[in-house]
Amino acid sequence: MSNIVADFQTLKDLEFPIIREWLSDFAVGETARIRLEELTPSNRSNEINEALFRVNELKSIRMEGETFPRIEFEELHEEIKLIPIHNASVQLDGFMRIHLASNLVNNLLYFFDKQEDEYPLLSEIVMEAHFTKEIVEAIEKVFDKHGHVKDDASIELASIRSSIRSLRKQINRNFDKEARKLLKDNILGETKETFINDRRVLTVLSQHKRRISGSVVGSSKTGSLTYIEPQINIPLNNELELLMDDERKEIFKILQELRKELKEHLPLIKSYQNILTELDFINAKCRLAIQLEANLPSILEHQELEITEAYHPILWKSNKAQNKHTYPQVIKMDKFSRMLVISGPNAGGKSITLKSIGLLQIMLQSGLLVPVHLNSKMCFFDQILSDIGDNQSIENELSTYSYRLKRMKTFLDVSNRKTLLLLDEFGTGSDPDLGGALAESIFESFYNKKCFGVVTTHYANIKLKADQLRNAVNGCMLFNSETLEPTYTFSVGQPGSSFTFEVAEMNGIPPDIIEDAKSKLDSKKVNMDRLLNDLQKEKTYLERLNKEHIEAQKLAQNALNDYEESKSKYDEKLKQHRVQAEINNKFIHSGKKMKSFIDRYNLKSRKKTINHALLEDVKKYIAVEKSKIEAATQSKKAKEKAQHTSKSKKNTKSEVDQFQRDQIKLGSRVKLIATKQVGNVEEISKENITVTFGFLRMKVDREKLMWVETK
Repeated sequence: MSNIVADFQTLKDLEFPIIREWLSDFAVGETARIRLEELTPSNRSNEINEALFRVNELKSIRMEGETFPRIEFEELHEEIKLIPIHNASVQLDGFMRIHLASNLVNNLLYFFDKQEDEYPLLSEIVMEAHFTKEIVEAIEKVFDKHGHVKDDASIELASIRSSIRSLRKQINRNFDKEARKLLKDNILGETKETFINDRRVLTVLSQHKRRISGSVVGSSKTGSLTYIEPQINIPLNNELELLMDDERKEIFKILQELRKELKEHLPLIKSYQNILTELDFINAKCRLAIQLEANLPSILEHQELEITEAYHPILWKSNKAQNKHTYPQVIKMDKFSRMLVISGPNAGGKSITLKSIGLLQIMLQSGLLVPVHLNSKMCFFDQILSDIGDNQSIENELSTYSYRLKRMKTFLDVSNRKTLLLLDEFGTGSDPDLGGALAESIFESFYNKKCFGVVTTHYANIKLKADQLRNAVNGCMLFNSETLEPTYTFSVGQPGSSFTFEVAEMNGIPPDIIEDAKSKLDSKKVNMDRLLNDLQKEKTYLERLNKEHIEAQKLAQNALNDYEESKSKYDEKLKQHRVQAEINNKFIHSGKKMKSFIDRYNLKSRKKTINHALLEDVKKYIAVEKSKIEAATQSKKAKEKAQHTSKSKKNTKSEVDQFQRDQIKLGSRVKLIATKQVGNVEEISKENITVTFGFLRMKVDREKLMWVETK
């Protein structure tokens, strides 16, 4: 990626070099590591989108537990350079690196062949190569699994190695025989033998060296031991060296043949290098995204930010290591609220909120997923400009204020509607009144250039100016007005009080000094700060009431759900009891009828016709009961048919209702089915949807809502 979006100072101010360090630690090879260490944001939307979606595809593969090959390889720069050169000597491990790369790319091709439609951008990278076993088979024909040249790599090599093994056996037999004989005569040293120049030699006590037939090849430092090669092995060892030289020449010849064979596949081997280093680069980004629990927000073509559950990644990771909670932020900026002025006491989180916005934007435009909620929306800026902290220039003898003014001058020259400004403690460093007036004018100039900006300040005139300008908005970091402890929660709509005197009082400054300080100020300024203080107290109180109301409503809804569930169970049981009672009553009635027949039956009379009337009554009763059963069966079938027709209609209605519910998005207007209240969707978390009904904000199950319209 090219085009300078943020200068070195901005990247440093926003601590982006730390993100690059994390990324480089995840890289496997040097090529990806260097790219990640030099990673910078871009304003080329097509390139950024492609980079983001590639990382997101790989993250999906990892998170869904797909059987994806591990990105483990060694780069092929040296091999690619040597393979085309006549008689060039490619190292043994070089061939094994090519073997590993070919196997890995083949596995990747196999994976994406079945998943090309699901992961099109990653598939596109891998499809630079093609599947082949020729490279792997050619290398495996020469090398074993340990990376050693096989005996049968050629007929000549097999013969040479067979001779070497035979000769070594003979040398060892001769040596062992000689050593046993000398050991009996007690003329060998304690170690008995050693190796010199890869030859097995005897360790002989120097006073006995003339008794040994052989060649002296050295002695110990003290001279007490002499190393002697037995005479019988000297010609054999000479022959062994000649055979080993033959072996080296034959291996060189074999490897040259293999190099020539691989030369035919050089374009493919180059593609292995490109594919694996690119995937290494993407994989490092993916591993960081998983570690930071980062997501891909919706990318808008126009300038707008709507990020929820946003975390400053460095703060989040640091707090997580210390088991501390990190407070997420909700930030919304669009053409109607493009200049955001954040005020409030020090240590309340103003700067971290500003830095969060800046760092997340830098990360996004560097092709990195960001730690925000999936439903967040972000865009791309042509420039991201920051002025944060105390940046004195000792080299140019500039004070902090002079440095900041020079930076403001640069910003004024280059800012436009596609610029994101991040100005921390805007206007400080000079006389409060004069510096504040200049800061107000600069602020208005930035506003007129239609750029986006996040500004933190203590100046009342900047807060007032933000309130007056149509497309600027005040915001503050909330404090607990009773304990004066920060809540680290950002709130839009009003400037924040500095709590200067309250903080001073809590830290033990005597009341008379505080009152004296107040008397030295313009009463309007004191009253304004008090008003802001009171407003924040009131807002905190109302938010607490609203939260309690939502929780109470949730409890009531849960109780109602429990009641309805219990009632449904009891109604079902009652229905079952009633059905069983009806069945039992039928059995009782039938039993009584049959008992009356039994009582009428005459066993004593010898008349054959005495029971004819009774039997006729029994037949009539059975016929009537059977006709009732058949009628009931027909009625049941008719009812089931009607229910099936009704169910089909209900299913159609259910499909329509489901379609309606699927239309519900962020910003949609929806209707609560039970009460017919209409509200706006603020947040969606799976099937739980947060809806604002006027001043009431509550979470509702998706199935209890009806879509009205999408804004």
